[in-house]
Amino acid sequence: MCLISPESWPSVWGIVEPVFRSGETYAFPTDISEAEAHQVWVEIPTATYVATDGDTVLGTYYIKPNQPGSGSHVCNCGYIVDRQARGRGIAALMCEHSQAEALRFGFRAMQFNLVVATNHTAVRLWQRLGFTTVGRLPKAFRHPQHSFVDAVIMYKWL
Repeated sequence: MCLISPESWPSVWGIVEPVFRSGETYAFPTDISEAEAHQVWVEIPTATYVATDGDTVLGTYYIKPNQPGSGSHVCNCGYIVDRQARGRGIAALMCEHSQAEALRFGFRAMQFNLVVATNHTAVRLWQRLGFTTVGRLPKAFRHPQHSFVDAVIMYKWL
């Protein structure tokens, strides 16, 4: 895992763009521009990382405070694995790395604000890695195939 570099952004955009466009797991606009995506994935977060195999980017994640001020000890992360690299444990590796980085940055907990309930793979993985579902938001996500679906809030004290 390494910090994103300007040279790796085109590969990262190649991974995040189809996920954003599909509208199935992230609440970003499906017509988000590359510049807007760069802002939310790279410029705003505390740090953005890439998982690589040699020169090939397999996945990416960001880490940032979930809230300002009195809530800034809780971080939020977003993870995306390249479609061709899924099922190889990369998301788990990125999540484990993000927890260590969170502590290094001074965060004490991690919260996922909007895990789409139909994303069963992610929900199971986060549970396996020690996250607890602390809330369920009925019909909080407009899924392109399933209409309005629930989202869950997941949390872990680090």
